Amino acid sequence: MSAPSVAELRQVAQPEGHLERRNGEHWAGALYMRRLSIYVTWLMTKTPVTPNQLTWVMTVAGVAAGVVLALPGLWAAVGAFLLVQVYLLLDCSDGELARWTGKTSLAGVYLDRVGAYFCEAAVLAGLGWRASAMLPDWYTVMGFAAALGAILIKAETDLVDVARAKGGLSTASESSGVQFRSGLLGLGRRVLSATKFHRIVQPIELSMLALVTAVIDVAAGNLTATRVLVVACLVAAALQTVLHLVSILASRRLA
Repeated sequence: MSAPSVAELRQVAQPEGHLERRNGEHWAGALYMRRLSIYVTWLMTKTPVTPNQLTWVMTVAGVAAGVVLALPGLWAAVGAFLLVQVYLLLDCSDGELARWTGKTSLAGVYLDRVGAYFCEAAVLAGLGWRASAMLPDWYTVMGFAAALGAILIKAETDLVDVARAKGGLSTASESSGVQFRSGLLGLGRRVLSATKFHRIVQPIELSMLALVTAVIDVAAGNLTATRVLVVACLVAAALQTVLHLVSILASRRLA
């Protein structure tokens, strides 16, 4: 297939309504990264690189962000932030390339989810190690515990489709909203969702917060800000793990 113009590519790779998807697009992607990713995708159309290969590179960037964040110093936090931006860029571009080339596949969807699991866990674990000042201690444990919680939250969501498939039902769609058997639970979910506290454990927001706390740590001459962030991540991950499970069981998604 000959290389398209950016305008032609955008029509296929970023179809109308794609950026307005309720649950499919991260705010950073809609705000700025999709404006950049289309040019990376355009460059990729001139190469033999496949969408799945981009997804592998995306995953490596996400894991590398966690490794770099574990290192001491402000520049490590800057490096981790930039690597997460690369992760987000490729997360946008691999799907765009797949839509243009027609190489969408279940393997691609699977690899994309695996990459999200790995990146989220790596950044949280790296933050905990960073808070320990290179020698493992309870902050390391808290970072890894938060990483486990983040994985469990994603697993709880993915297992809804597994349960429905095993029951012979179609996959759950969140695009139309989640209906609850109890109006009180629905109200509680909306209140918690409005606080956006769940985003603290997500790589993009967490890398930004880690950079801010690194700046504060440099000014204060200690790791207090980073350690507070680790504790906050653990609390958020623990609460989400329980509340997300309750919300799924109380909703009609398993009906």
